[in-house]
Amino acid sequence: DDPQFTGPGERLGTLEYEDLLASGDPGFSWSSPNDEWDAITLNYTSGTTGNPKGVVYHHRGAALLAQGNVIVSSMAKHPVYLWTLPMFHCNGWCFPWSISVVAGTHVCLRQVRAAAIYELIAREGVTHLCGAPIVMSTLLNAPPPERKKLPHRIAFFTAAAPPPEAVLAAMKDAGFEVTHLYGLTETYGPAVVNDWQSDWDLLPAAEQAAKKARQGVRYGALDALTVMDPVTMAPVPADGESIGEVMFRGNVVMKGYLKNERATAEAFAGGWFHSGDLGVLHEDGYVQLKDRSKDIIISGGENISSIEVEDALFKHPAVELAAVVAKPDEKWGETPCAFVELKPGMQATTQDLLEWCRKHLARYKCPRVIVFAEIPKTSTGKVQKFVLRERAKELSA
Repeated sequence: DDPQFTGPGERLGTLEYEDLLASGDPGFSWSSPNDEWDAITLNYTSGTTGNPKGVVYHHRGAALLAQGNVIVSSMAKHPVYLWTLPMFHCNGWCFPWSISVVAGTHVCLRQVRAAAIYELIAREGVTHLCGAPIVMSTLLNAPPPERKKLPHRIAFFTAAAPPPEAVLAAMKDAGFEVTHLYGLTETYGPAVVNDWQSDWDLLPAAEQAAKKARQGVRYGALDALTVMDPVTMAPVPADGESIGEVMFRGNVVMKGYLKNERATAEAFAGGWFHSGDLGVLHEDGYVQLKDRSKDIIISGGENISSIEVEDALFKHPAVELAAVVAKPDEKWGETPCAFVELKPGMQATTQDLLEWCRKHLARYKCPRVIVFAEIPKTSTGKVQKFVLRERAKELSA
């Protein structure tokens, strides 16, 4: 299990599915739950903004989201699914159930490494996989000897942080059909999909990537998705500019937080689940995230989206990963502070990146400080911004 181990290895063995079934207890009697609203699993939030909370799922939501994944992905029978997404994260976005519903094959790997992913795609005929944007970066930045030509187009579903436009364009060129999903642990994983429209195929590549970076419209299994003012609970105009909080309501929203009635009540204030994500609603009904409410940077009274600054940095050819947080500032209140990881073998200076940002952003949005360092992440690859905020405070001390 050592991620740095590069020596020889051997298979641990195989177990045929039919043999597994034969080893079961023939006297076991399965029965459905007495109430479809009974709890089925307990999942914990990833702790990107603080301490994780226990999220209780019910049978009804699990069944609906599992089938919703199949519908959204237009998944035919017998898909071959590669597990680059941890099963403990939102129950693997409910794909353990989704793939089984259509008699699919589950292909597992012990470490998310580019060489292993390319090898399994070629050997097992993988058709689908899910993963955070960091998995896409891993594939795109793999050394040439580790890459293999894809035998066919691969459906790649991504969520978490909005994928940078440059990464989406590169994935398409590499043979992956990326679909952007959006959701939270509290919504069983993905509950929103960037449903691609055929007329978008005629747009220039950059405009297509911008469309694909939006979060999208609700799953059929979700009753309602909206963007509202969290105080007045009034919907924001569908103009693509007015920012509000993204909110959910329906069968694929959690029962509540385990033994935390106060947090549950706060999350469902006004009869909607408050995501904590800030976004806009476009005229065509598509939602697009602008930031987490905790990640908005207020500099001199102006709101700065950390996502917008990160996207500009991602477009630099030497940048592999970027995360932007607020740094306390005596004059402006807060200013953007960027933490950057460079691609292996690539070089860039602070001045290089500052000049790059000035070409792509309004001057007040450009980072005042850039730190080259490894960015802390959760076990699912999400950036732990609360850790970076503390580091930024230390820089101001």
